[in-house]
Amino acid sequence: MNVIRFFLSLAVLLLASVFLIAPASAQATRTWVSGLGDDANPCSRTAPCKTFAGAISKTAAGGEINCIDSGAYGAVTITKSMTISCPEVEAGVLHSSTNGVIINAAATDVVVLRGLDINGAPPTSPGLNGVRFLAGAALHVEECFIHDSVGATPNGAGILFSPSGTAELYVNNSTIIRNNDGIRVQPTGAGIAKVMIDSSTIENNNLAGLKADGTSNTGGSNTTIVNSSASGNTNAGISIFNPVGGPAINIMVDSVAVANNGVAGGLRVDGANATIRIGRSTISGNGLGTAILNGGVISSYGNNQINGNTSDGPNPPTIPLK
Repeated sequence: MNVIRFFLSLAVLLLASVFLIAPASAQATRTWVSGLGDDANPCSRTAPCKTFAGAISKTAAGGEINCIDSGAYGAVTITKSMTISCPEVEAGVLHSSTNGVIINAAATDVVVLRGLDINGAPPTSPGLNGVRFLAGAALHVEECFIHDSVGATPNGAGILFSPSGTAELYVNNSTIIRNNDGIRVQPTGAGIAKVMIDSSTIENNNLAGLKADGTSNTGGSNTTIVNSSASGNTNAGISIFNPVGGPAINIMVDSVAVANNGVAGGLRVDGANATIRIGRSTISGNGLGTAILNGGVISSYGNNQINGNTSDGPNPPTIPLK
């Protein structure tokens, strides 16, 4: 009898351990979504989920969500290190009246968004921001199409990068059009927002193409844009607004076309402790080539074309090449 009781007790312990570990095993390193999926599924390759929001809870930190086919995968909030990668299909994020993708993660978390079509769905209930970054270590936006986020201010950006501490944004090979601001860098904490934009198109936005905003007066920013276009925006192509002259805001412009923007200027700096440096770039066809206000600075490496604007504006002083 003692032997029987021993084996019965052992069986009960084994069953209990299976049930205890089941929830942890439900999170996979790689999960899948499909337009024909179901969020009740485990998000495996053979039983995919239907939305990013459905898949994210079943994806382990540091894991990846992939798309099997084209579909409307919905808005999502990301709170951990994660990659959403769908470059070979039409991965739609329709976000009427809300944000498309929110990143609100830990200070060490890195998020990658690749191959997404993030659509603000105007005109009746326009989306707030295509991508809104609140907290995390870094965000990588690669091969994404972000458009038509025209929610009322302070929203309405294709990408609103507003970290609460020091954080990094990398935008590569992406198209950002028909938003209010294309990319707005606006830290809300005391840290430094570090931004790198490469091989991207920021065009036909209702306000600025790229704007570094210092209205929070708590954190500074360093932005570099290379091999890109900031053109056809209704307000300014590339802009710094630092009305109270708070922490330093800098933008480096290298090999960028800044063309056909509005009267606010191809390059515009408004406020002290704010500097745009330009090299190997074309500033042409704008209502105003350069605009410098209230102590701002625009400096040139002397190898730019600043002409063909309605008014070219003040000629930036040349930075000695070393």
